[in-house]
Amino acid sequence: MEPIQLDDVDRGILHALQNDARKSTAAGMGEKVGVSASTVRNRIERLEEVGVIRGYNPDIDYEIANFQLHVLIVCRAPPDERSALADEVMGIDGVVTIRELLTGTENIHIEAVAVDSGTVDSISEQVHDLGLDIVSTNIVKTERVQPFDHFGKDVTEG
Repeated sequence: MEPIQLDDVDRGILHALQNDARKSTAAGMGEKVGVSASTVRNRIERLEEVGVIRGYNPDIDYEIANFQLHVLIVCRAPPDERSALADEVMGIDGVVTIRELLTGTENIHIEAVAVDSGTVDSISEQVHDLGLDIVSTNIVKTERVQPFDHFGKDVTEG
């Protein structure tokens, strides 16, 4: 998709949605950025249509959901096979995210969740069987996420 120009209204909406999409209302966002709720809804629809907003994903605490192990598997793949291998890895049970890196030799990072070490071993074996070279397997203690600050001030706060 082609990049689009974002104005202050778009940036304010995106910041609010990143901060807490569940509690952000069109009316509340519109009030903060100076437009009507219907304008906010139209802007969100346009941002979805052009691919800026790709989805709304819950922030899951895997440990509370009985997946005690949150794992980061760092791999090497031949650059010309990287995307195809990443697509195949997404089919492995327990894999939740894959990042393809354009630079460096450790060019695939796999995030997975598991109930026990045996499940981690199974995921790792399946990754290896696909032809990826596993460089390291790390247990994630915590992950912190924040809204991208270049989208502007959080329009849901005063």
